[in-house]
Amino acid sequence: MSWLAIGALALVGIAIPLAMIVVSALLRPAVPESGKKTTYESGEIPTGSGRVQLNIQYYMVALLFVVFDIETVMVFPWAVMYRSALEAGVPLSQAVLPLLAFIGILVVGLIWAWRVGAVQWTRSIRAATQKTERQNT
Repeated sequence: MSWLAIGALALVGIAIPLAMIVVSALLRPAVPESGKKTTYESGEIPTGSGRVQLNIQYYMVALLFVVFDIETVMVFPWAVMYRSALEAGVPLSQAVLPLLAFIGILVVGLIWAWRVGAVQWTRSIRAATQKTERQNT
């Protein structure tokens, strides 16, 4: 009986978006214009390529954030269940060692990222020269 409810939910989940697409295609006006195919840039005529090369540091910081954000999602349930696991008779080593291994792997990854320079932001030439001037005076 529960599969029937899941199937009905899946059917409704597919039928509603398809119905919206069909109704939208039937009701929208079809007025082809060349202006509809251009890139919208707040009224400005676009020039050049839309591709911009970003610094790889943005991606590295985002990736590290995702890794350590997932780490908190993994540690929080452990922290909630820790006391009840000990009260249920689970040995301390079985309750703590998997978490310590998990955090140890993350620490090794953080040390690697630090040594490679993934967590150090690039400095401008001006900032580097000002720092050198302060050290020389």
